[in-house]
Amino acid sequence: MKRSVRRRSPFLWTAICIWIAILTVLPGCAPVLYDWTEPDAGVRAGKARPAASQLGASSRRTPPYPVRGIYVSSNTALGSRMDKLIELVRTTELNAMVIDVNSGVSLVNMPPGKMTGSRSASAAEMRKLVKRLKRHRIYLIARIVTFKNPQLARAMPAWAMKKEDGKIWTDKKGSAWIDPYRQEAWQYPIALAKEAARIGFDEVQFDYVRFPENPETVEREVKFHNPNGWRREEAIRRFLHEAVRKVHAEGAIVSADVFGLVGSARDDMGIGQSWPAIASEVDVISPMVYPSHYSSGIWGIRQPDLKPGAVVTHALRDALDRNRSLRKAGRPPAQVRPWLQSFTATWVHPHQRYGPEQIREQVRAASRLGVTSYLLWNSSNKYPAG
Repeated sequence: MKRSVRRRSPFLWTAICIWIAILTVLPGCAPVLYDWTEPDAGVRAGKARPAASQLGASSRRTPPYPVRGIYVSSNTALGSRMDKLIELVRTTELNAMVIDVNSGVSLVNMPPGKMTGSRSASAAEMRKLVKRLKRHRIYLIARIVTFKNPQLARAMPAWAMKKEDGKIWTDKKGSAWIDPYRQEAWQYPIALAKEAARIGFDEVQFDYVRFPENPETVEREVKFHNPNGWRREEAIRRFLHEAVRKVHAEGAIVSADVFGLVGSARDDMGIGQSWPAIASEVDVISPMVYPSHYSSGIWGIRQPDLKPGAVVTHALRDALDRNRSLRKAGRPPAQVRPWLQSFTATWVHPHQRYGPEQIREQVRAASRLGVTSYLLWNSSNKYPAG
């Protein structure tokens, strides 16, 4: 459960200082303050990252072993439950953690150095955490919530998605978003990504790298700032291209999360997520193929939540087909590393409890297709030990 915390946050403040320095040279921007199978040989992390000099702007970088990880919130990462999660990773085929760097609901606020929302680590705490996890040879991924960022929207309203009357637009849940067309706003998540790489994360993962859902409503209600006349997928592609270039320079790998259906859709689904565009830019692409999130009847499956293996098989088969098409076109694609369901979707009827067997079923389905890397999602960070 998220809780409000007010405390010093030098880690984020360092990133913001970098960001402000960038803004001072941008016109019109004032520097205002914010698995479950036996592990493969060599699967454990801990191998040295490539030096920054080995990475070029267009170099495709992927880990030299399968990455099998779990999501860990910043609250959990800094709390007493972390010992159990480290032990889980040490005693299973898991070898990675995806840790929030910014959660989309925590941001440096005025006065400088203060933050609100879910807890975020200071630079000293984060370095200590990274050092501790590296001792256990855990591959570290920094998760950055990108365009769904209410706090940044309030702090920098010029960057927010706005209505015709100039007021900040919010989605059905009341969350404000950053306008992905605004290039000046890209520097904030990129600054955080660079700082995470410097602290020692092996990889940076961009989540919510998209426009809001319900595109017809969004297009009707939002007045975007799009002087270049870009399509949605072009804005997302350009952001990721810039992020990859700058994060590669810091020696880290770049990944992006996409909706599970993006691997099957032939358009951008109205949210700017086009498989060819994104898979051509990042090192790793992670479709969120949670069975509970698919509609009844898809691929002939009446109750997707009850058929995790079938859903994952169809979803990843489509994604891999897209990658094959990219290769034939001379465009080397990103490695596919799916997010798998490790939570029980009680809101779905009918649904089932997702425990070790349901997770194994998804992992086996992916493995049969040659996909041996995966991530497990549970927002409460509660994962079965079996």
